Amino acid sequence: MTEAAVKTLPARKDVRPGDTWDLASLFDSDRAWEEALEVWEDRIPQFTTYAGTLGQSPERLAECLVHELAFDREGDRLGTYAQLRASEDQAAAEAQRMVGRFRHVATRAGEVASFIRPEILAIPPQTLADWMKQPVLADYRLLLERLVRTRPHVLSEPEEKLLAMQGTFTGTAAKTFRQLTDADLTFGDVTNGKGERIELSNATFTTLLHDPVPAVRKTAFERFYAQYQAHANTLAATLSGSNELDIYAARVRGYPGAVEAALFQDNVPLAVYDQLIAAVRSHLPAVHRYYALRKRVLRLPEIHHYDCYVPLVPELERKHTWDEAVDVIVTALRPLGAEYCTRMERGLRGRWCDRYPNAGKQSGAFSSGTYDSAPYILMNFQEDVIEHVFTLAHEAGHSMHTRFSAEAQPYQYADYTIFVAEVASTFNEQLLTRLLLERATSRQERAAIIAREIDSIRNTIVRQTMFAEFERRSHACAEQGEPLTLERFRLIYRELLDAYFGGDFIIDKALELECLRIPHFYRAFYVYKYATGLSAAIVLAKRVAEGVPGALQAYLGFLKGGSSTCCGTRGSTWRAPNRWPWH
Repeated sequence: MTEAAVKTLPARKDVRPGDTWDLASLFDSDRAWEEALEVWEDRIPQFTTYAGTLGQSPERLAECLVHELAFDREGDRLGTYAQLRASEDQAAAEAQRMVGRFRHVATRAGEVASFIRPEILAIPPQTLADWMKQPVLADYRLLLERLVRTRPHVLSEPEEKLLAMQGTFTGTAAKTFRQLTDADLTFGDVTNGKGERIELSNATFTTLLHDPVPAVRKTAFERFYAQYQAHANTLAATLSGSNELDIYAARVRGYPGAVEAALFQDNVPLAVYDQLIAAVRSHLPAVHRYYALRKRVLRLPEIHHYDCYVPLVPELERKHTWDEAVDVIVTALRPLGAEYCTRMERGLRGRWCDRYPNAGKQSGAFSSGTYDSAPYILMNFQEDVIEHVFTLAHEAGHSMHTRFSAEAQPYQYADYTIFVAEVASTFNEQLLTRLLLERATSRQERAAIIAREIDSIRNTIVRQTMFAEFERRSHACAEQGEPLTLERFRLIYRELLDAYFGGDFIIDKALELECLRIPHFYRAFYVYKYATGLSAAIVLAKRVAEGVPGALQAYLGFLKGGSSTCCGTRGSTWRAPNRWPWH
């Protein structure tokens, strides 16, 4: 018998154009991007005309803000286009060059514009307060009020310039991680339960963990983590470097620690973070009982991490083509109204989305758009994984949040903080779950949907809280002068694995390396927002779905609010090189 051919990922050039995003709402071509970048770079010297003059009058301050926001707006387009092109294939040299070119120019802009915040804060407080009441600054009052809040953490003009000059290399650790894990690591292939040989990759790993054959899951897990073990010291060094940069950035600006610096941006008290961890830890016995139940239902002699993704009730694992996935999502979101659903459907069936995996493509999924563009979605969609239907609904929630906010708010208030972003995404998942429960035709199917919802809560609230605790502990360790070596990372993570999974769960030694493969750790203190976001979304979706008076209007108002009603505004030019998409 001839051995089955390995199912490999196609090269980017072989992907059907209709399955890729159309970036024309940003730029028609790479050449058009290059030309726009040159024009943008030529505008940098205009900042110098405002240096030393911002305290002259409110009119002069307003002129500078207009220029800075227009410059930032164009920078968003340029940076987003480069990042999206690079995400298509992490090994594509031209796209990587574009990202590097943008970072270089944006860093130069940050250097030249670094006087703005110190100079504004040098205006006597009462004078600035009086100016903010004048009509010429009315559109920027909230922006200025939030800038005043940062006063204790803004440095002198020369110091701010030195910090801005670091923009080209502050993302090096994250870039190294992405290049290594998405472009350089090769994992071989695995034969699935149907006898098909599948190329193992970041994109197919989760698919193989859904396989009903235990040996397939075990093989995929071991081969996958063997590559992380082979590069463990390198990955530990990149993550340590990222953590050290967080700590440096916090100290140089006078924050008590890295976690306080991260929470300050959203005006979230440290108690929220710590209380989330405490609340989840207090309910871990229930989580441990769930793992015991999973072990019994799957009839496993022992339960490992690679047994946590296969569905307890396999009837839910039916195939969805892309169009079928869109159909069910649109139906599920009907409680949000015709405008929401029609616009979302047009985008999902059109060219908002980069749909399927290809060689070198960034793993996972995200939504990323600008004030002036379509809200693009990167997917690695697998038709036989129901979780990917939920992922598409999730990212569509981010994308619609982006468009509603952009259309309702001026540029300076259209961006929204990550703290609220995860509400819009997980809200959509809740409505999708409700639809599937309504459509269930048997107790078995209903049980499958409920089991999936339990797993979603476990993955989003419990698992992400464990990640959040890892970030808290690893940063605290470095802040206390303890080097973050590979063994230190493994020790911290092993203690958390033992606590969160319980004594009857088999923790494979290789699982200690999981902390080295989570991309979110390169944007520290992000993951806890998944847990808080889903907690809020469960309540809000229930109110909207059940028709509570005013609930829909309030929720749509939230989507249109941007940052006009909560802390945080769009980053200024010096932050442009580090802009991240929503996941």
